[in-house]
Amino acid sequence: MTTTLAGGRAARRQTMRRIRPRRSPAVPLLLAVGAGAVAVLWLWWNNTPSISDTTDRIIAAGRITGLLAGYLMALVVLQMARVPALERRVGSDRVARWHAMSGRYTVSLVIAHVFLIMWGYALQAGKSLGDIVQQTITSVDQLPDMGKAAIGTGLLFVIAFLSIGPIRRRLPYDSWYHVHLLTYAAMYLTFWHQITTGNEFAVEPSAKTFWYGLYGVVTALVLWYRVLTPIRLNLRHRMRVDAVIEETPGIVSVLIGGRKLHRIGAEAGQFFRWRFLAPGMRFSSHPYSLSAAPRPDMLRITVKAIGDHTSRLRELEPGTRVWAEGPYGALTAQRRSRGKVLLVAGGVGITPMRALFETLPGASGDITLLYRANTTHDLALWNELAKIADERGARLMYAVNSPEGERPDISADSLRRKIPDIDDHDVFMCGPPGFAQSVYDALRGAGVPARRIHHESFEM
Repeated sequence: MTTTLAGGRAARRQTMRRIRPRRSPAVPLLLAVGAGAVAVLWLWWNNTPSISDTTDRIIAAGRITGLLAGYLMALVVLQMARVPALERRVGSDRVARWHAMSGRYTVSLVIAHVFLIMWGYALQAGKSLGDIVQQTITSVDQLPDMGKAAIGTGLLFVIAFLSIGPIRRRLPYDSWYHVHLLTYAAMYLTFWHQITTGNEFAVEPSAKTFWYGLYGVVTALVLWYRVLTPIRLNLRHRMRVDAVIEETPGIVSVLIGGRKLHRIGAEAGQFFRWRFLAPGMRFSSHPYSLSAAPRPDMLRITVKAIGDHTSRLRELEPGTRVWAEGPYGALTAQRRSRGKVLLVAGGVGITPMRALFETLPGASGDITLLYRANTTHDLALWNELAKIADERGARLMYAVNSPEGERPDISADSLRRKIPDIDDHDVFMCGPPGFAQSVYDALRGAGVPARRIHHESFEM
């Protein structure tokens, strides 16, 4: 049995809209971050007296690394706040990459700060580099708020260790996700020693005001978008599971009903973080894309069973309460800049592509979907895709392994043969990382500019 959700009125209206590409605010945001870093450097320079010896140099280096670490820590948490301007305009995957990069820089700066400042304090006390551990213990014991800072720094190191690629991949998703939330506690615990022991904040009242403002704004955004906004959304729309339907072996669709769901503001191509309030699933929150255009009374996700959480979805009972956060993601029609579009899906990556296939504005012949799967039996939602293609005059292609298991050729040459004017297309794609990279390389080889290849991963 398969679901049939094609042809909704809202989806048909969407196909008639004009193409209005929206520019990403990524560059202005990065410039603003750079300006903030320059301001921190100026604050350090303006409050640094003349440096007369090695001890002063080491302490000065410890101070600037500490200030930059504090600044980046605020940005790390800001990138976790799910601010719509970031999630829906820049893209969740790009923000996640910024978060990971900022986290690595923050940890590196914290290590340098602790080492340099404790070394400098040891030299001031007439000790040597070999006494740095004892100096650290003494400072934690005697200086205000250093005990909190030590705990926060320890949490930060634990989070960084568990985020290392090979270790992260071995952890269950839920375990890593909940450990990662300790970043909020690390920020709170390390903040206070910056104010009470930081030389810049002691001699420059305006600097303290700026620091309180920076951390206050970040805290307010986290509370608003991570706590209050989801509460409001779920109290207003009261979502529940309507049905769970097997699409193909191992792939199920979950139909989610609720009140006035069209007012959530979700678009085709976006995703939510879903929490199903059923036994064994209450404390798990996972990102899944919408697999159909949003309806006023229904949302749908389609998921492949590849782990504990995804395997349990087939066991959901109608009426199960659903807690959702979102919508997130920038893989929407707003990124389009050309009249013609190629959608490329690999495996369960068909879910956002199916929603876009139904709703992207375009005339007959403008939209093409290429669906990659191992076998024809793995082509989930195929009947719906065929119906949409027939109604819209769109082109639907699939690429599956041969009976002998040979993979289909998706190369620059094969793409040019199938779509001669491919270099005049926008391309949206979703699929496993290896597949996405190979298709990206093929598209670039076929002449598609990088700025017109749109891809987003929300596994974070």
